[in-house]
Amino acid sequence: MAEQTSIVTSLAAVPLFSGLSPEELRLLAARFVRKRYSQGELLFSEGDACRGLHIIDSGRLRIFKSSPSGREQVLAVEGPGGSVAELPVFDGGPYPASVSAVEDAQVLFISRPDLRNFCLEHPEVALKMLAVVGARLRRLVGIIEELSFTTVRQRLVSALVRLAQTGRRSERGIEFELPGTHQEMAHQLGTVRELVSRNLMRLQAEGLIHVEARSIVVLDLHGLTALLESGS
Repeated sequence: MAEQTSIVTSLAAVPLFSGLSPEELRLLAARFVRKRYSQGELLFSEGDACRGLHIIDSGRLRIFKSSPSGREQVLAVEGPGGSVAELPVFDGGPYPASVSAVEDAQVLFISRPDLRNFCLEHPEVALKMLAVVGARLRRLVGIIEELSFTTVRQRLVSALVRLAQTGRRSERGIEFELPGTHQEMAHQLGTVRELVSRNLMRLQAEGLIHVEARSIVVLDLHGLTALLESGS
């Protein structure tokens, strides 16, 4: 009983299910189970048959594609309240990408038949899921454009400028931590770790940033932004 109450509370905070009444949330929660994953553990792999929808209760999940050579491209990192594998729930196909836990995570899982039946009774939930799928598609189009039309240096500079927007201002400049290791950054930028490290050192040599492992200080935000505008 306590577990079901906890699931109701978690689902009430998920944008997909906002607008449902307490009774509807209670009925929906009865169809969910809680699963726990350790850092680095796979929830499922690309090509696996879709079993259902995953809602993130705590922690973060990484959605990624892998090449035959082992290269990875991170498509998204989802946090609490986010969902994973909306599309195959409806089209019946396999999972189009792999998902693993970035850190220890708790996930609420509902089977594909249970979710489909609930959406037939509550079509507003299906419409919200469609909006999530649409937003993810727009992000994927952006990733394709970046990989097709920009260099590794440009993609890295773009990422640093975005991170600087939420960084902490100090006497040295704008300080922030990279969201992952250089290897994880490479996965997000569609390249290899050596090129990420090399380009960080190059930007440091140009006096634009200072690098200490994962800690970055942006010394010249205007200069970084100018690189994006010039396409350098």
